[in-house]
Amino acid sequence: MSKSVEFYFDFGSPATFLGYTQIPKIAERTGAELIWKPMLLGGVFKATGNSSPVLIPAKGKWMNRDLARWAKRYNTEIRFPAGFPLNTLPLMRGAVGYLREDEGLFHKYVDMIFRAIWQNEVDVRDQERFAALLTENGFDPGEFLVMIADPEVKEDLMKRTEEAVEKGIFGAPSFIIDGVLHFGQDRMDWVEDALSD
Repeated sequence: MSKSVEFYFDFGSPATFLGYTQIPKIAERTGAELIWKPMLLGGVFKATGNSSPVLIPAKGKWMNRDLARWAKRYNTEIRFPAGFPLNTLPLMRGAVGYLREDEGLFHKYVDMIFRAIWQNEVDVRDQERFAALLTENGFDPGEFLVMIADPEVKEDLMKRTEEAVEKGIFGAPSFIIDGVLHFGQDRMDWVEDALSD
């Protein structure tokens, strides 16, 4: 019987981007069901007393180099965006909105946002550039703004973030398999092992 893995993510985390490049492949190799769990990392940090590693200068310097090494191992690229760390509230509302609306649009949106931020150096804070990104990829910027202003979408993201905290999530990326939390993109081997048992 195949297992499932819950993937808790926020677009603003570089480690989560690297985890994102690996988890679909792992799920495919192991035959596991991948359950996408968008959450607001800032809300998780606030609730748990955690904070971004980049706020500690020595740790941030080390992390940037370490993430570059992991990107090379994963045969991908990572570039830090302008304005990092980012306010991802509208982006994560978008993820929740599309997840509620259409799974295909959700996956297209998630890939677009992750790659725009962490590989293509798109400044998502620039409203005109962000609107152009949406348009270039077949999304309607006006519909996007209406969707992320929907009270139900806002409430859904809040509830998902609260659920993450209740399950013991304190950062991203986080993976839950059989009730066990695996934290960090450097634990992908453990995630695959847990899904293969």
